[in-house]
Amino acid sequence: MSLNQTLEEMKQQFIAHSPIEIQAAMFRSIREQQESGVQYGLQEGQKAKDFTLKNAMGTPIHLYDELAKGPVVLTFYRGGWCPYCNAQLRAYQKVLPDINALGARLIAVSPQSPDNTLSHQEKEELQFEVLSDTNGLVAAFYNILYDVPPYLQELMTNQFKLDLAEYNATDRWILPIPSTFMIDESGVIRSAYVNPDFMKRLAPEDILDELRKL
Repeated sequence: MSLNQTLEEMKQQFIAHSPIEIQAAMFRSIREQQESGVQYGLQEGQKAKDFTLKNAMGTPIHLYDELAKGPVVLTFYRGGWCPYCNAQLRAYQKVLPDINALGARLIAVSPQSPDNTLSHQEKEELQFEVLSDTNGLVAAFYNILYDVPPYLQELMTNQFKLDLAEYNATDRWILPIPSTFMIDESGVIRSAYVNPDFMKRLAPEDILDELRKL
């Protein structure tokens, strides 16, 4: 089953089994971002913003040092608590040998704390760099950071028992819009997938197709 099929199946299960008020809040948040008129994310042809973030083991990773070795697939996800993110990262792990064979590296970034990043990486057996952007600074550089609205904060706290500020080890409820940027060795973004609908992600086969163009 492809990633798109998996995500669509998950969405239908969510619709079939979740209380109406939970569905309404989730789809409201998606709709508000889609209708905001904001152009989220850096665009194709723009220069990628350099950054340094620590991986799950606490080692600093510099984007431009990685670009010196070849193209980078840079993906931002919400966190290990998000089932759609987990499905995405598992699918990307499966094609990691193909990504590497094309001379590229895969880097995933989320706002979750380093401890949660480590446990997430170990649980999902991810073999690529998973970095912690706890204050959302890098997501802000890439114009994909947003503040979780109060109605979603209440829902996540009461229904899902998730304190996102605590989970991310920060004092704000922030998330990135799920995004994937293909960055060439000169630091130029060659393609950008930024979608406020967190139930959709860039397909692994599309990543490989873009890498073959570089």
